[in-house]
Amino acid sequence: MQVSTRLKNQHLLWRCAFGPMAENAASLDTITQKNLWDLLVKTSLKPVEKIEVTKNPADEYGAEMPKPGEMQKGFKDPELRRKIREQSRDDIKMMNIRWLQTMVNSEAQLREKMSLFWHGHFACRIQNSYFQQELLHTIRTNAIGSFADMLKAVSKSPAMLQFLNNQQNKKQKPNENFAREVMELFTMGRGNYSENDVKEAARSFTGWGFNAQGEFVYRKNQHDDGSKTFLGKTGNYDGDDILNILLENKQTANYISKKIYRYFVNENVNEENQQWLSKRFYANNYNIAKLLEDIYTSDWFYNEKNIGVKIKSPVELLAGIRRLLPMQMENDLSQLLFQRALGQVLFYPPNVAGWAGGKNWIDSSSLMLRLRMPQILSANDAVNIMPKGDDDVQMGMEMAVKKMKDTVKGGTAAIDWPTVNKIFEKVQREKLMENITATVLQTRGKVSMAVLDKYVNNESRENYIKSAVVNLMATPEYQLC
Repeated sequence: MQVSTRLKNQHLLWRCAFGPMAENAASLDTITQKNLWDLLVKTSLKPVEKIEVTKNPADEYGAEMPKPGEMQKGFKDPELRRKIREQSRDDIKMMNIRWLQTMVNSEAQLREKMSLFWHGHFACRIQNSYFQQELLHTIRTNAIGSFADMLKAVSKSPAMLQFLNNQQNKKQKPNENFAREVMELFTMGRGNYSENDVKEAARSFTGWGFNAQGEFVYRKNQHDDGSKTFLGKTGNYDGDDILNILLENKQTANYISKKIYRYFVNENVNEENQQWLSKRFYANNYNIAKLLEDIYTSDWFYNEKNIGVKIKSPVELLAGIRRLLPMQMENDLSQLLFQRALGQVLFYPPNVAGWAGGKNWIDSSSLMLRLRMPQILSANDAVNIMPKGDDDVQMGMEMAVKKMKDTVKGGTAAIDWPTVNKIFEKVQREKLMENITATVLQTRGKVSMAVLDKYVNNESRENYIKSAVVNLMATPEYQLC
């Protein structure tokens, strides 16, 4: 079956971005995939604007404690620690909202979508908002650059070193947590190294830590400078050596390219295509942009079997609705509650492996909320949100929950319907539903036009478009991209 130009372009926008934007949705019938891809790359190569919501507590509170000893003593004060913790929780909520806004509105769609992927790949869950902020900036800066550079920068970030306990990794008392996850989750994947490799890598990472200013510190007196044997190679290795050996191993390129294939193309991996990508990724020195170009300019990416088969993550769903329906939120914190109830809160991955994705996004309670979200945002509707249990996220959202009372009411967003109507201004009335369906959904021929016609408002062309868009977004098919 022939796949239309519009469907291919929307496929590209849903996979390497957050879906079509109302302002350019009408042009997707004519632009070529190559030109659209070139535009996505060009807009994402602009300098990264940092999402900055907080200052380093050491700078903020340390000015009154200029001597290092005084500073360390001061930060042990229970009242100050409580104050910093509360501020961090508020900062992380604000950072969440700011980044989500960037996903919705930024021209750099490719970079932000890749940043969301790496945010799950380099999953990190700590309450220090400054460390989280700096890690996010590292990921966004390197998102479509060099995987090697990003791996090294993330591995030296205070956020990751704290999360994976490498601050406690010292000579003669090695902590294996960081070394294990670097191999299992960040590079090679489980089953491609031995327990002895973990021990030897942990010895190599001894001395890697950070100071109160949030700077990477190599503490030479805590480093085990003895000989190590890692992945069949022997030497007086440090952490940088371990990362280089991992990058030299082709299994790292294979693991990363397969994970990217499953996330952006299809969970059912085509072995031939994925192996081709892996070899190219390795040969191109882990250049992420070139790997993505290999995917998004290939014919097989636009094969019908890869279109409309991926379940949108909660963040993709929320951002995608907001891109096609430009809106001003009455209360930005409601987006945090949606994330919580649907199982994906930015900066709060469930564990070190990140979000599992796929069918794990859907259960009976989350599906019902997903289907009601368009009405909640656009109409006089209300819903009691029952967030999924998670103590850390609950703590982070505590004040928001008290203010919102776990209820998101109708009219929470002022939608710019004239801009949405403009998408379809050149469409004849008898082809309107067909055109709206083709714009909103990525699945083909599964929604009955006769059923839809029963629920649309025929009072005016504007009301027809509005009701058709909202009703289509409330279908199970809209959960797929």
